[in-house]
Formats: sequence, structure tokens, C-alpha cells
Amino acid sequence: MNIILMGPPGSGKGTQAANLAEMIGASAVSSGDLFRDHQRMNTELGELARSYMERGEYVPDDVTIRMVMGWVEDPRNAAGFVLDGFPRTRAQASALDEALARKSAAIDRVVFIKVSDDELVRRMSGRVICSRCQRPFNLNTSPPKSDGACDDCGADLYQRDDDKADVVANRIAVYHRQTQPVVDYYRESGMFAEVDGERGVAEVGAALRAAVGV
Repeated sequence: MNIILMGPPGSGKGTQAANLAEMIGASAVSSGDLFRDHQRMNTELGELARSYMERGEYVPDDVTIRMVMGWVEDPRNAAGFVLDGFPRTRAQASALDEALARKSAAIDRVVFIKVSDDELVRRMSGRVICSRCQRPFNLNTSPPKSDGACDDCGADLYQRDDDKADVVANRIAVYHRQTQPVVDYYRESGMFAEVDGERGVAEVGAALRAAVGV
């Protein structure tokens, strides 16, 4: 199965995408993870992505498409995929359709995780990450046992620039402006489903599985 998991930043797409992909035997990836992978490797695409992400803005379509399509067309992902955070614009959606058509494939299901703006700000502005092992925590929902220290390795925790409150608000505004047309496009396609993302993780996961028929 080829599935697109949509929702605003902070809606829990990453956790749910990984769980869903494991259940259906597919691969999962987020555009954000691809951006950070390229940044760690100091690629040209990674440096371009960094300049936009640090301002809480979406990376331009041409950069995003080159990264994601390289992953989609990798033979290791031939069994199917769950895309988290892509496509974010109509141009990206068209590019994805064209890439899949070249492989005689198509999107099977698009599921949107709905969360209010107030809840998104609360969730995202509380996120911190371990500086050594990269384990994530949330000061509001899943805080570390000791303030400022990772439960696993004891290293300092830090907040990514794109999780600071002012940047979070901008990310949500950009999301509504750029991505809502994509949501509307898929809503009209007949392959669209919506689930309530403000419930517990297990409840959201069950709703997602029901939406894709597994």
C-alpha cells in the first residue's frame, strides 16, 4: 500500500506513520527527516533546506521534491510506503503523481490527522531533544525524569530552533496557507479520510488502521 499521512506540524504524524508502516510491511519517511539527513551529510540540498527550516518556513518545492523522490524511487521501498509530511503543496502532489505513474503505481489512501491550533502550539513549544542520543521529550506531555537531562544517557536536552514558540506559530500559519489546498485536493479525490488527532496515541492509531482498512 502507498499511503499519505497528512496533518499540521505537531499532530503526531511521525509516531503514527512509523507504527502504520510496520503494520502493513511498508517503509515510512518524513520530509523533515530527509532534510536533517542531508544536513548531517552537508549536501547542497541540506544546506538549502536548513536556511528555510530555521526560520520556520517550508523548504521550496524543487528542493523537497528532489529529496523525497530519490527516496520514493529507491528499490528498497518497492513494497509500499507511508509518507509523513509530503506532499505539502499542489506542485509536490503533482510531482508525486507523476513519479508513481512512471512506476505504474498510485496513492491508495490519504489520511488527515486533525488537531486544533491551540493544541499544536502547546505540544510543539514543549518539545526538547537529547543533544547526544537524539531521544525526544515533551515538557508538557512526556517530560524527562530530571530537568534538562536525558533519561537514557544523561546528556543535556535542547530545543530545536523550529520548535520555539514564535517559530511554531509561523509554521502553523504557513501550513494553513500552503498545505490546506492539498488537503482540499485529496478530500475531493475519493481516497481521503480524517481522524481526530486530539485523542490518545493508541486511539488515533486504531482510527488510522480503520481508515486504511488494516
